[in-house]
Amino acid sequence: MLQRDAKDWKSQDHYAVLGLSKYRYKATEEQIKRAHRKKVLKHHPDKRAAVGSTEDDSFFKCIQKATEVLSDPVRRRQFDSVDEAADVEEPSKKDTKSGNFYKLWSPVFEAEGRFSKKQPVPKLGNDKSSKQDVESFYEFWFNFDSWRTFEYQDEDVPDDNEHRHQRRHVEKKNQNARRKKKTEDIARLRHLVDDALSLDERIKKFRQAEQEQKHKKRNDMAAEAKRVAEAQAKAKEEEEKAKKESEEAAKVEKESLKKSKEAAKTATKKNKRVVRNAAKDANYFHTAGGDVPPAQIDAALNDVDALLAKIDPEDLAALVHKLSLDDTKGAEKVSAALKDEVNRLTSEGKLSATEVKSLRA
Repeated sequence: MLQRDAKDWKSQDHYAVLGLSKYRYKATEEQIKRAHRKKVLKHHPDKRAAVGSTEDDSFFKCIQKATEVLSDPVRRRQFDSVDEAADVEEPSKKDTKSGNFYKLWSPVFEAEGRFSKKQPVPKLGNDKSSKQDVESFYEFWFNFDSWRTFEYQDEDVPDDNEHRHQRRHVEKKNQNARRKKKTEDIARLRHLVDDALSLDERIKKFRQAEQEQKHKKRNDMAAEAKRVAEAQAKAKEEEEKAKKESEEAAKVEKESLKKSKEAAKTATKKNKRVVRNAAKDANYFHTAGGDVPPAQIDAALNDVDALLAKIDPEDLAALVHKLSLDDTKGAEKVSAALKDEVNRLTSEGKLSATEVKSLRA
């Protein structure tokens, strides 16, 4: 209800007095001036008297006081600081859950934003707002820096020296009252922001997305760990398989080499017997008639053994092959073949002339 008593001017709704209720703190200086002129033209005592009105000048004084307050930036700011008519009531949880969160809460934060020292104040946004924008919005409000003061509600301070003690008492009382109201207002705003945060579906959506991302990351890490473990196990298995195959191949090669060596050794032994038998068949290289003297046998066998000690297995095989041919049959031919081999070994430095006697050319 519009108060028309100018004495209690602090309780007056100055915007309502001037007909600016719908604008309030948003009213411009020009709007205030026009509203004042309009009200003065209608309620000035002279105007009222001219039309025969018996109304006293109390409301006119309210108009003047309202204009005086709203035209002074400092006093208007003090009044706006406690102007409850400009506040927007916080929606209930029931209304919020059944209605549009952004439509219901945006006016609340817009009204509270007028007290911010930092301008512009971030908007509440909508369900399309990014996570960064939403987080920035609530960070702003949780760290809200308000210029709001409560001087306008101060108890009047005596301005005469006669009551200076009373003045100091009232000033101290006003300071304490302001601090208390400031603390209560900070707590009220924090509670309001907490309520909005708890009802904001975007926060739940972001948290759910984070949980899903964390879950996906854990699954990806587990899958990667499993893949690495399987790859390592497979690599180890392949390594062990390759090692086993290599060992098996080496074993087979060793066995083959052993058999080859044994075969070569056997062949060499056989070939040596062939050469010795050839010497025997060649009558131990005895060219005179009659029985072969024992000394000749020993000399021939010694020479053959000396030859066999120096000849390579391959050359020995070639020699045996040569001795097996038909054109090398007979004592002289066998002797000639052996002597040729002795000469070759001697020329290659593998056999000295002193090591053989009966097979020297």
